[in-house]
Amino acid sequence: MAALRVVVLSGCGRTLLSTPKTIKTPKANMSFASLPRNKKVALTTLGVVTAGGAGLALMLHQSVKASDLELHPPQYPWSHAGPLSSLDHASIRRGYQVYKQVCSACHSMEYLAFRNLVGVSHTEAEVKTIAEEVEVVDGPDESGEMFTRPGKLSDYFPKPYPNPEAARVANNGALPPDLSYIVNARHGGEDYVFSLLTGYCEPPAGVTVREGLYYNPYFPGQAIGMAPPIYNEVLEYEDGTPATMSQVAKDVCTFLRWAAEPEHDQRKRMGLKLLMGSAILIPLLYYMKRHRWSVMKSRKMAYRPPK
Repeated sequence: MAALRVVVLSGCGRTLLSTPKTIKTPKANMSFASLPRNKKVALTTLGVVTAGGAGLALMLHQSVKASDLELHPPQYPWSHAGPLSSLDHASIRRGYQVYKQVCSACHSMEYLAFRNLVGVSHTEAEVKTIAEEVEVVDGPDESGEMFTRPGKLSDYFPKPYPNPEAARVANNGALPPDLSYIVNARHGGEDYVFSLLTGYCEPPAGVTVREGLYYNPYFPGQAIGMAPPIYNEVLEYEDGTPATMSQVAKDVCTFLRWAAEPEHDQRKRMGLKLLMGSAILIPLLYYMKRHRWSVMKSRKMAYRPPK
């Protein structure tokens, strides 16, 4: 209800009526807080059940899509998965050996240079020796001819094929992907790569795989053109670690994680420094806010109206 005062002109002056005139206003809608307790419980339960049912229906729909029949890789307990855990650099060294002896025959790593290995998995002298084993085409020289020279630290890893067309011809039409950022480019990261490398098996009953392809439940379409690349004792590690299939897959996945994210350890180290600095700075800011400014916050300011 609202009150309205009416001014009436009479004679030479104005008379203000003391009796207010009331105007009816519409009632406000009933809010949730004013409902009885049993209705609140019923509405809350209905909302939770509806949201849960919608989420369950969405999950079931996503799980039975015809375009998503491959298995999802499980989560493995990687040693570098923790918020303050660093990469296993011995595993990175073994993973590079796996890439060099097994993977580099088909897959390139064109964004990785030999110098990136220095101080991570190898010493500078070791990397120089590794780079010099590669013949790099360079030039032209003073006579305009191209020439070959031993590799240097600044050179990038050599490509197994001169162009994508040659790679397709050598692999029955399939193009082996570059492995520089493969861990970040695939859903599941190193979990997917590990499951793919160790997931080759015979196709189940009723499933036929075209000649030249191999059944792998973790690969989209479940038929992959790459033959099983690793197996037990596929190579001999320099440090004497038993080269089982799971060990080889674990080491190459750790190497690929480092290749895709060389700043992994530095990023976590900076995060730890930030947390330690915040532990000192936040209490200091609280003291400044709570105590140093308490005088200003409790001050009462009065204004005199102008005369």
